[in-house]
Amino acid sequence: MPKTLMCEPRLLEKDLGGRVYIVTGANSGAGLGTAQQLASQGAEVVAACRRVDAGEQAFADMGTVSGTVQVMALDLGSLASVRSFVEAFATRFSRLDGLANNAGIMAVPEGRTEDGFERQFGVNYLGHFLLTELLLDTLKASAPSRVACVSSVMHMGGRRGPVPDIHFDDLNWEKRRYDRSEAYGESKLAVVLQALHLARRLKGTGVSAFSIHPGWVRSNLAAGMMPGVMNTALNLVLRPLAGPLGTMNGFEGAQTTLHCLLDDDAPRHSGEYFSQNSNFYPDPKDRPGGWPMPSPNPHAHDAELAEQLYQRSRELTGLA
Repeated sequence: MPKTLMCEPRLLEKDLGGRVYIVTGANSGAGLGTAQQLASQGAEVVAACRRVDAGEQAFADMGTVSGTVQVMALDLGSLASVRSFVEAFATRFSRLDGLANNAGIMAVPEGRTEDGFERQFGVNYLGHFLLTELLLDTLKASAPSRVACVSSVMHMGGRRGPVPDIHFDDLNWEKRRYDRSEAYGESKLAVVLQALHLARRLKGTGVSAFSIHPGWVRSNLAAGMMPGVMNTALNLVLRPLAGPLGTMNGFEGAQTTLHCLLDDDAPRHSGEYFSQNSNFYPDPKDRPGGWPMPSPNPHAHDAELAEQLYQRSRELTGLA
């Protein structure tokens, strides 16, 4: 297994006093690792969590840090919740230095969000799309600032499955037979295209955007595939095999996001794809990952597709 990519130590020693970050899904996995590290460097971190109690419990034992963590409610499966979160954020903070769109669900059974969208497309992409759009003015006013869009290696599809594309005629899987893995891949391709489009739209504003594969992090993400105790048991069983299998703890899984949020050179690569190592890449040269590296999915580089997705997303979220 290729070596885990790690941030340069100097990045994790930066003084982030006075900076404000939002991390969605911050109660576990890479989101928790990201929020803890930013707070340890003096930042004010908003942990945006669907379950506030889980978020508060996650940060209860963090110990003394120079920064702060505030847990706020955010359900990405509800556009109303996204709007409420942004309104609440604006009453507490006047700046935003970084937005880590980290939360997500993976390979869940077929279902719909509160607004009627296929769940993975709605939570992984549309909820974050609306969140980002509503925060753009604050990000611009706080520039230089950054948006880290957490995607997945699966935006390129499985080794045997079809290459994910954006099916504008069937975004909610109403015509096709539902495939939870393919739906997941399509939602994560949408995230990559979001970062690509953001970078082009925001050129010259001081706001940069990146799409990210954080690696296979031991977290609650697999709960859709193996719910409840099975997911917990899987994580426990795999922990001793973490090295050979390439699974990571939350801190390791946060490394790519932290690099994109903190590295001085990263804005030169706004719109690009940053990846941890992964044996899922079919081409061996891609498996070590790269900060950045070209996405193996040709659709991920399609600016016209990204523009079309942006316009459609504005309509679906009520922004048009």
